[in-house]
Amino acid sequence: MNWHGIRAIYKFEMARTWRTLMQSIASPVLSTSLYFIVFGAAIGSRMGDIEGVSYGAFIIPGLIMLSLLSESISNASFGIFFPKFSGTIYEVLSAPISAFEIVAGYVGAAATKSILLGLLILLTARFFVDYQILHPFWMLGFLVLTALTFSMFGFIIGIWADDFQKLQVIPLMVVTPLTFLGGAFYSINMLPEFWQKVTLFNPVVYLISGFRWSFYGIADVNVAVSLAMIFLFLLLCMTGIWWIFRTGYRIKT
Repeated sequence: MNWHGIRAIYKFEMARTWRTLMQSIASPVLSTSLYFIVFGAAIGSRMGDIEGVSYGAFIIPGLIMLSLLSESISNASFGIFFPKFSGTIYEVLSAPISAFEIVAGYVGAAATKSILLGLLILLTARFFVDYQILHPFWMLGFLVLTALTFSMFGFIIGIWADDFQKLQVIPLMVVTPLTFLGGAFYSINMLPEFWQKVTLFNPVVYLISGFRWSFYGIADVNVAVSLAMIFLFLLLCMTGIWWIFRTGYRIKT
């Protein structure tokens, strides 16, 4: 295992984060804080509890997941796309480092940024809403697994994209709508029975439900099913990355 190579890629990607601190960290935290102010403090104070939890506290896991998914994908996709765009990908491919080590460096850095962002949003929420975490171990587990999985997904998008516009297509047109419709701001049990069944086809529902369970012990779907869905998506992303390096799909273009 070439730990020096992994560390070099990891440090380079993390250094880019500190150089763009306002865009990478401050902007997502500020945007999420506005959600807390509007939905948590203003609207939430006029709404009843949901399954015994105040509305402001109820939406915290959903808002964290919203930022976590989008930032994991964006960080990882841009991290691998820019070397392709600038041509420096050849330096990485010619180095004595394996495909696994390349992925470990880029995905590890993207996941680290996303986890850091999620924890910062969690701390920021304390200024606006009172909340509790019943299962902190599982909360961290869901946070890490989700960040790692969607960073791998973002890595695949970065390989697939051949221009900057395509980097934003899936996060903006697919992931964000699925998150809003996946129970980020409401419980799917509040929907009519037909739409509850339709919503179960949304994979993000299982992520938000499991994450919310770690906070308050309430969930729209079984927690074991949520974990199974995360591991299934993780397996699919790992398979996709393996296929990319096996075939050399768009790595050098």
